[in-house]
Amino acid sequence: MNKGFLVTFEGGEGCGKTTQIKKLAKLLQQRNIEYIVAKEPGATELGEEIRNILLHTNLDLSAKTELLLFCASRSRLIEKVVLPALETGKVVILDRYYDSTTAYEGYAGEVKLKDVETILKFTIGQGAQPDLTYLFDLDYEAGIERKLTDHQLENLDRFETKGKGYFEKVRHGYLEIAKKNKKRIVVVDASKSIEDVYEEVVKVFDERYAKKQNS
Repeated sequence: MNKGFLVTFEGGEGCGKTTQIKKLAKLLQQRNIEYIVAKEPGATELGEEIRNILLHTNLDLSAKTELLLFCASRSRLIEKVVLPALETGKVVILDRYYDSTTAYEGYAGEVKLKDVETILKFTIGQGAQPDLTYLFDLDYEAGIERKLTDHQLENLDRFETKGKGYFEKVRHGYLEIAKKNKKRIVVVDASKSIEDVYEEVVKVFDERYAKKQNS
């Protein structure tokens, strides 16, 4: 078992996970707890190149192609960033991880879930399983309203333009994943205020982190 603590943040568009990641990172800094934050896809030179393809290409990528590209980026991330940090006892915070792939390419992209699971197992291995996952649950309209308020609708990537039907499938997928992984995944009502959500994030983090440290 590695010494570190891997926590992942998941959710649809406009759910507020990026804000909560920043707040948790600031708290860890205040507590003098060593941590790193990484965003998927990305965080490595190869990952950034793949990210640019996935989010901004004009090519028509199938869900299967997306799945394989995400996993290529993820494999590099695990090898070069996640596992080294965990081995030295750091808290690793990931903005999206493999649950995103299952929700977006599986449930919404309609790649067979069995095939998604097989490829993810090969990609991740045994040493990079999350200790805790937050799923920020928010309906599509509320997420778009937030992006509109924050003036983020001007530079949407290719996923963000896929529309309501697609993101309803993503949300359904996430909730199904959460039902199957109740010990790992905490579903957070992302319609609450930033501070109320943050309070819940910290409460759960403190409980799970303490348990891991004492195990």
